[in-house]
Amino acid sequence: MKIGIAGVGGIGSNVAVNLVRSGIRELTIVDYDRVELSNLNRQFYFADQIGLKKVDMLTVNLQRIVPDLQIQSHDLRLTIDNCEQLFHNCDTIVEGLDKSEDKKMVLEQFGTSKFIVSACGIGGSEIVPIATRHLGTSHIVGDFVTDCSQHQLYAHKVIAVAARMTELLLTHHSHE
Repeated sequence: MKIGIAGVGGIGSNVAVNLVRSGIRELTIVDYDRVELSNLNRQFYFADQIGLKKVDMLTVNLQRIVPDLQIQSHDLRLTIDNCEQLFHNCDTIVEGLDKSEDKKMVLEQFGTSKFIVSACGIGGSEIVPIATRHLGTSHIVGDFVTDCSQHQLYAHKVIAVAARMTELLLTHHSHE
């Protein structure tokens, strides 16, 4: 089973660590961002990695858990022109992107051909409202209200959403 992760910030990096600790050994990760101080409260990065490429640092961090982990990392912005090529050999996709237009692109590109988990409403601190909605082969997790651009991000909520997304991925693959 090979899983693609589009965006390795709060959702993507936490789903990645959950998957690796659950036995997944093949990942493709795509992101163009660098680790920032503001990421450290909820993402799987460390203070000495500030300023470095997220895909490189996530690879390092995950391989500290499983040294022979197979990771294809791509330090670039995901676009409609490269999306299919980057994830063509992945069984499932984790959508962990920030912008709604990028989320939409991934869901439209793979929404009928691959199992996708996505997040919507990860801002704020309440975890009780977290739910899952299904749309074709896509499964969206969050509270569907608290957009991260308008609400503070807290580690416990981001991690709770990432944990639910991981559960959906592992359940899906155990039924294949």
